[in-house]
Amino acid sequence: MPAVSAEAWFAARGWTPFDFQRRVWAAMAAGASGLLHATTGSGKTYAVWLGALQRAAALGVPMRGAAPPLGVLWLTPMRALAADTVRALREPLADLAPAWTVGLRTGDTPAAERARQDRRLPTALVTTPESLSLLLTRADARARLTGVHTVVVDEWHELIGNKRGVQVQLALARLRRWNPAFVTWGLSATLGNLAEAMATLVGDDRGVLVQGRLDKPLVIDTLLPHEPGRFSWGGHLGAQMLRPVVDEIERSSTTLVFTNTRSQAEIWYQLLLEARPDWAGLVALHHGSLDKAVREWVELGLKDGRLKAVVATSSLDLGVDFLPVERVLQIGSAKGVARLLQRAGRSGHAPGRASRVTLVPTNTLELVEAAAARRAALAGRVESRASPDKPLDVLVQHLVTVALGGGFEPDALFDEVRTAPAYRGLTRAEFDWALAFVVQGGASLAAYPEYHRVQRGDDGVYRVVDRGIAHRHRLQVGTIVSDAAMQVKWLSGGTIGTIEEGFIARLKPGDHFVFAGRVLEYVRTREMTAYVRKASQPKGIVPSWAGSKMPLSSEMADAVQALLEGFARGDLVDRAEPEIEAAAPMLATQQQRSRLPRAGRLLVERYRSREGEHLFLYPFGGRLVHGGLAQLLAWRLARTAPNTYSLSINDYGLEIVAAKPLDLAPLHDGTLFATANLLADVLASLGSGALAQRRFREIARVAGLVFNGYPGAPKSLRQLQASSSLFYEVFRRYDAGNLLLAQAEKEVLAQELELGRLEAVLRRMAAAPLDFVELAAPSPFALPLMVERLREQLTTEKLKDRLARILAEAEAAVDADAAAAAVPVRSGTRPRRRRPDE
Repeated sequence: MPAVSAEAWFAARGWTPFDFQRRVWAAMAAGASGLLHATTGSGKTYAVWLGALQRAAALGVPMRGAAPPLGVLWLTPMRALAADTVRALREPLADLAPAWTVGLRTGDTPAAERARQDRRLPTALVTTPESLSLLLTRADARARLTGVHTVVVDEWHELIGNKRGVQVQLALARLRRWNPAFVTWGLSATLGNLAEAMATLVGDDRGVLVQGRLDKPLVIDTLLPHEPGRFSWGGHLGAQMLRPVVDEIERSSTTLVFTNTRSQAEIWYQLLLEARPDWAGLVALHHGSLDKAVREWVELGLKDGRLKAVVATSSLDLGVDFLPVERVLQIGSAKGVARLLQRAGRSGHAPGRASRVTLVPTNTLELVEAAAARRAALAGRVESRASPDKPLDVLVQHLVTVALGGGFEPDALFDEVRTAPAYRGLTRAEFDWALAFVVQGGASLAAYPEYHRVQRGDDGVYRVVDRGIAHRHRLQVGTIVSDAAMQVKWLSGGTIGTIEEGFIARLKPGDHFVFAGRVLEYVRTREMTAYVRKASQPKGIVPSWAGSKMPLSSEMADAVQALLEGFARGDLVDRAEPEIEAAAPMLATQQQRSRLPRAGRLLVERYRSREGEHLFLYPFGGRLVHGGLAQLLAWRLARTAPNTYSLSINDYGLEIVAAKPLDLAPLHDGTLFATANLLADVLASLGSGALAQRRFREIARVAGLVFNGYPGAPKSLRQLQASSSLFYEVFRRYDAGNLLLAQAEKEVLAQELELGRLEAVLRRMAAAPLDFVELAAPSPFALPLMVERLREQLTTEKLKDRLARILAEAEAAVDADAAAAAVPVRSGTRPRRRRPDE
């Protein structure tokens, strides 16, 4: 038993355990697995950690004397969380388990520490999914890990929905086989489908679900712009909101300023320093592309309370305990309820302290999103997250991992893998295909020995016998795949961070760009490193990172539509929320010039300009769905009358611009939204081969077909693309049954296009009555779509002129309508209510 009880340890610090902490302690001591879902900063870490100590005591693990062998694995999704977690776990050991040791093992762990752990692992090891998989590649993996009695998976919501979570499932399946009595616990603060999430983690539905319901105050408010305007577009309010953001930071001790993208973080960091040069050294920047030393300096500054503000991306919105943070600002919409709650929890990160997040709209529609997010969050409508379904690239990688870690017999491993929920539907034929792929490279690579990664021994056990194959596999274990990144270094020495190779490739010597909060001058590239020096100019290009735009979640979309519905009916007149009151001029203008999108109806607007005929539709399906939907609808329209199209999308709707007049009969008779033959139509409309080929590059990397290169000699993006493209073409021509090709197509449809949600949106559109409006000038909802498209076509200067002309025409049309109707449209007023048949 522990030297001091958990209750006594709490009491010595003046704390009283919450009921949910006691329930976790009891469940773990009894040998039960489960999921703890509780508010951020409520004490989840000590609930599960002290439960792990009680579990160990129940098993007879000593707390004093010599350090026990490895018994607890604590998995964290981010390296940045690991060091903070180690500090928290060590805190009670002096009183409760003085013999125990706690260690850290991630990709950042120094070689000397890894060597020490190779000789003897600590009693509790904080690590990442990738580092755990590396431990499984050791020939003595079973001997080293069979004593693990407790596994804790922190921030489970960040892992469950992606391949890293599948990697965790496979590792847990292996550990359960070695020690069926071990327990698994997950921690989360932001999950909608708790029972499914728990079953995915613990391997069945027999776990214990503990919900820590604390009366922790949550405040979600909004900085309101002085002049929201009747028309708005992406970034329209950015400059207007700078002064209110500066004022909020001034009034607070320490503020986290969250953005959704790294580009946006770089921009806002520069804006804050331009507005307050005296804050140099007090305002910092934090995102995943910055050098590790820079990020650690920022994190330490936050903990010590030395920083006034930090502009950050999702690199800081997970579990790191920053008690000094008083305020959290969210630039732009958070796009999801879970993300908003996670970021709110960075302030008041302790039991009993209020969490507050203030939303900073960058366009007027984000005012509506802010009010919708608050309603959804307070109502507990949090997004669900589901595991990917049997990704074969992860299985192929796991087969090589297990073959390295002592080897496997196919029948036993098949049964083991199927205990991982992601692979419950795995057939023996699929497993045998994956096995053949790692043994002989499948049907098309049999002649190449380097793809014969696993061999069957005389004893029937499959192992990796080639040392070169083993070394390459260990170098790239994991499922995180991104475009090739180049190091950015000073010409005089010293690393700044990493930027995607594609951005650097577009620069010429002498070009200036913004990175790591500085304006840099690009000098040259050598051996996958971009060398820079301090710029002589104050301005530069802001890099863009792939995959940076977040789609609006279904929960958020539904909440936004509910608010618009209420405004359209006039329900919000007497009890309008501040954000809706501020957005009223724009919403009233939309209602005057067109109609507001309403649940159960489909708003379609048509507008004719010198560009051609514009068709605007507002399905509220989110950016990913609208991307595929716009392509599909344009393709279907072109089947009846060939035309030239330009497309634009955002989270609310889509724009189709046709050079020649459109035949809208398929729109009015509903055939445009048919779901029959949907898969074939989507594939034909998208030219899905290019999308599948891009996705295949990631699959090929995870499956071990493409090697990123050795440390200090990484391969360039061009080399990786060429290698994956070659495999894609070889498999397509000579191995059409290759299941990795099928997986690429499946992932494109399910993840990039959200085919299931696309089909649901189409069905909803087909069933909805049309609100068809002819526009004399762009409506407030149409204008942002036009700006999105024009940004891709025009330089900043030309866009400014074009936008000024479009805006002038739209404003003039509104004023003319208002004058004719003698109903002024101004802030705080409402137009007359329309009859349902209008």
